[in-house]
Amino acid sequence: MMDECYQIWAQLEQEAGTQLHRQTGLLLLGRKENPELKTIQATLSRQGVEHQCLSSEELKQRFPNIQLASGEVGLLDKSGGVLYADKALRALQDAIRQLGGIVHDGEKVVEIKPGPLVSVKTTSKSYQAKNLVITAGPWTNQLLRPLGIELPLQTLRINVCYWREKVPGSYGVSQAFPCFLGLGLSLAPHHIYGLPSREYPGLMKVCYHHGNNAEPEERDCPTAFSDIQDVQILSRFVRDHLPDLHPEPAIMEHCMYTNTPDEHFILDRHPKYDNIVIGAGFSGHGFKLSPVVGKILCELSMKSTTHYDLTPFQMSRFPGLGKAHL
Repeated sequence: MMDECYQIWAQLEQEAGTQLHRQTGLLLLGRKENPELKTIQATLSRQGVEHQCLSSEELKQRFPNIQLASGEVGLLDKSGGVLYADKALRALQDAIRQLGGIVHDGEKVVEIKPGPLVSVKTTSKSYQAKNLVITAGPWTNQLLRPLGIELPLQTLRINVCYWREKVPGSYGVSQAFPCFLGLGLSLAPHHIYGLPSREYPGLMKVCYHHGNNAEPEERDCPTAFSDIQDVQILSRFVRDHLPDLHPEPAIMEHCMYTNTPDEHFILDRHPKYDNIVIGAGFSGHGFKLSPVVGKILCELSMKSTTHYDLTPFQMSRFPGLGKAHL
């Protein structure tokens, strides 16, 4: 899927006339025997993706402002990079309008009535269509319960932390610093990832790829103790592995993940109403794949042939899926 995504992002970038993607490389960090690191290396080899294995000594020469302990190594995926999400969304919306589509922003969906023509009522007006695609993120189950199903989705509040560089630009794209993903380092139970400094000058984004249960309507509530624990895990990682950053976050924002139990997407038709298609559970890694995900959801709604095996994304993979009203 990622191969096609690169092609579509490049096409959109060309049509929009603005840079949407920057290739920085993705550096995976972990212990040499880490099974996930070995799996990723095998996948890159199998897919023919250019990559390089780096010992701790080679990493120190290449990226002197990354500090690794004995036995920790790196795997550099040279195709990795950063998508500029705000610019990408603007370009996608512009493309929709140019193709005759209409973007209705700021309308809350309050009711969906299934049928040969699906009716959607919002806070502004009502719509009817032969097919409906629901991609409502953390609000997905709120819309699906009246339609008789509830998906195993967990909504998480994520701390998005930015850390000040001791020397501005030292972790920046101008220094060819890559994105990185830490696998099991500093005793972190979940991944830690970082992006080169750019969004806020002099600040590097380093985040914990996990969070705490949250209601989407209460995502801006005061910080819980578990949030503080997450930041402590990040501070320890920054102190241990990124010595040229101050080990306290300078800025902390929040976002939402909607996770499935296996952290794979749900791309499927409603089990009773086959003109309602559902895309959900993107688990914090869906945006980069959104061009192909959108194509798949379109193919499902039009009942045309999909070009990918969707078995891993079917909701039936979850046993005991609630179907009380079906």
